[in-house]
This record gives sequence, C-alpha cells and structure tokens, in this order.
Amino acid sequence: MDDLDAWKKLAREHRGITRELAAFIAGLRADDLPGHTRDVLAKALVDALGCGLYGLTTPWGRIMVDFAREQQGPAESALWGGGMRVSALNSVLAAGTAIHGFDFDDHSRAKIHPGALVVPVVLALAERRRTDVGTVLAAMAAGYEAMNRASQAANPSRARMRGWHLTGTVGTFAAAAAASVMLGLDAEATASALGLAGTQAAGTWAFTADDGMSKRMHPGRSAQAGLMAALLAQRGFKGPQYILEAEDGGLLFGMSDTPRPAMLVAELGKRWHTDETCFKPYACCGSNHACIDAVLDLMRDNTLVPADVTRVVAGIARVVDMQTGFDYRADSVLNAQMSLRYNIAVAMFDGQAYLEQFTPQRIVDPDVVALALRIEIEIDPEVDRAYPEIYGGRVTLVTRDGRTVTSKVDYSRGMPENPMSRDEIDRKFLSLASAAVGAGPAEGVLQAARGLFETGAIAPLAERLAGARIV
Repeated sequence: MDDLDAWKKLAREHRGITRELAAFIAGLRADDLPGHTRDVLAKALVDALGCGLYGLTTPWGRIMVDFAREQQGPAESALWGGGMRVSALNSVLAAGTAIHGFDFDDHSRAKIHPGALVVPVVLALAERRRTDVGTVLAAMAAGYEAMNRASQAANPSRARMRGWHLTGTVGTFAAAAAASVMLGLDAEATASALGLAGTQAAGTWAFTADDGMSKRMHPGRSAQAGLMAALLAQRGFKGPQYILEAEDGGLLFGMSDTPRPAMLVAELGKRWHTDETCFKPYACCGSNHACIDAVLDLMRDNTLVPADVTRVVAGIARVVDMQTGFDYRADSVLNAQMSLRYNIAVAMFDGQAYLEQFTPQRIVDPDVVALALRIEIEIDPEVDRAYPEIYGGRVTLVTRDGRTVTSKVDYSRGMPENPMSRDEIDRKFLSLASAAVGAGPAEGVLQAARGLFETGAIAPLAERLAGARIV
C-alpha cells in the first residue's frame, strides 16, 4: 500500500473527528474545567498581556498597531497601545502579533504558542459582547484544547520537519474555537468555523533564512483568520466540516507525513492539554530552555566563568537541531532568539537569557559571538527518542584544568513538571509591562486582569490596554 492509499484509509477510519471536536467545543462550560486548568488559564492571561505590552515596543509591534489604526473599522475592541477602539478583527491582528513579538509567550510540547491566539480573541469579543467570566474561561480552554489537539494530531515534530510553523497553521483552530464559544455557536456552526479557519491556515519557517518579520505576524494573522471564520459561520457561511481528516485536502495529511488523527479527540473532557502549558523564564525558543538550564547549573555548581571552559557540547533532538542548531549569524534579534549556540553562550556570560541578552547591541558582542561559534551540537539519542514529549537537553563542558562536567535537563523551568508560580508570572509581567509602559500603568493592567477573573468586568482591562503608552 502506498502513502496515498494508507492516508485515504486513515482518513476514512477517522471521518467525523472535526465534528466531534466541534461538538465538544460547543458544549464546553466553565463548570467543566478542573480547578488546576482554571489556574493555568489565569496565568496564561497575565503572561500574554505582559508579552503583548512589551511586544508593542518592537518594530513589528508598532507597524502592526499603526496598520490596525489605519484599517480601524467599527469601534468594537481595544487596540492595545493605540488609544482607541477598532474592529475586533483588527484588534486581534495587532495584539496577536505583539504577544508573539519577542518570543517570550507561552508554548506547549505540541510546538505551538496558544496564548498569542486565544487571549486577543477572547478579550476582543468579551468587550464587543459584554460576556460573563464563565464564558471567558470556557472560550480560553476551548482555544487551548483545539490548538494543542490539532497539532498533536498532525504530529508536531513531523510537521515541523516539513517547514510548517504550527502556530500559524493550527493557530487558526485556536482562534475559531475560542470565538465560537464567545459567540455561542452550536455544534454545526462551530464545525463550519473550524473548517473556515483551517482552510486559511498558513505559516512556514522561511523567516530563519533572513531577518523576515513573518514569524511575529503568524499568530496575529491566524487570530484574525479564526475570528473571521467564526463570525462568518455565525452568519450561516458554511465551512468544510471535515477540514482536518478529509481524504482530499485534509489538513492533517497536508502538514505531516505521519499524522495521528485519533489524537484530535482522544480523552476529550478527561485530558486537559491546557494543563500542559509551558511558561517561559527565558526570552528565546522554548526548545532551547533545557540546555540553558543545564549550562547555568554547570557554571554555577562548578564556579566557572567562560574563560575556564575550552569546549562546549550540546546534545539535543534531531528536530531541535533543524530548528535552532544552525550556525549562529549575528544578524537579527530573531535569529539570536532561535539560535541554541547563542542562547548557551550568552547564558554562560550573563547568567541569564532575558531581555538584556537579546538587544541589537548584545547579540553582536565579539566575546559572546566567538564562544557561540565554538559550541558543538550533536544529536543525543536519549534526548531525541523522548522529544517532543520531553523537551530535554544535555550540555557537557570541558574545563582548562582537565575536568569534564555534564548536566542533562528533562524539564526546564516553566514546564508543567517544573512550573513557574503565580507570583513568578506576576513578576515576569511587571518586568515586561513596566519596561514598555511604566510601573504605574503596568500595575493597573495587572490588577484589571486579575479583576476580570474575579468579577468578570472587561471594561477596566480594555480601557487600560487601549490607553497604554509606550515609554
């Protein structure tokens, strides 16, 4: 049996999974969510807001806000940092771009960034429709579940090896699912929304070839596409209701050579992929965090400085090597954030990988660049077998006095197995937001965000987001 015959057989066996997911989304209520899932969503809201406010300081963030201001449309939703309200479609385009604007937003082992899609859509529609907090919670969970499940069904490592940026492709499902709950769509209309969202899916990794800004835009554009899909479905515009599993044109088979369609609906309502959200302590690719933790442990535990080290070897998974193991080119902040070699080198010098390590000035520092160019990368069989279920990494250092020291990290800081606390998320938010808009306004946004989950009041948060001014 050739691949096409096998895929057709697999598609027939799983026909109806998109509609099954749609029915789950349409029936989801806040009371269905476990307490831990609610806690994760509360963290996700605050984390996304902090990343979004800081993202407004970037060139791409500013460009998109200006673009959304020009397009404007009806005054429905806050334009973050724009001092006005614009159409919900333009609001989410700008906010989604801003949240992903510095690659500091939440992610998951499905190789996606769900907060950048879900939070803008839910807030924009909450303002537009004056929605209660229960619906907000259910909508956020629907978005996180749909995006994680679509990516897992595609088999994220294999889809990534084909060059797809999954935040751009399956992100449309997150936005459509969240919007469908906010709009109160039934199962039939939700299935259409998912179909219309999926047919707009796009986003590749071509941005690593140069200094293109497209990666930053993917969640904003996908949020806009998914929201538009739900709004059209609400009006009766019918979408393809087998978008993921269709024999001809099913997205799972287009994205991956080894799709796993059963994972789209496995343990619906029992396993909450939302609980597996990862929050970032480092402002760079999440696949690199284990190696950063490992090298920081080695430098600290052995009282080393970079001059003490003659050799650095990083052991990673094959997919990570393709994604971030490229030779370091000090040509853009994005490539520095993606480069494992730079991430390890700057962490060895600075003891961290935060905002200050990813400035145009720091990424070209001669000493850091020289060390980055010396770092060796190899495929570690143990790490490779476990990825992406475990985002592990191993670092080995050889010192001038002849020692060889090694550290392997399976669960870096911020992973569900090694989580950041609510206080840590708040501190990260205040660090990012204060750098963008000042300490006072940042504290105001934080309190308004907390108030959203406590009282359901969206207006105070929307006003503060629209009124934020970059310092």
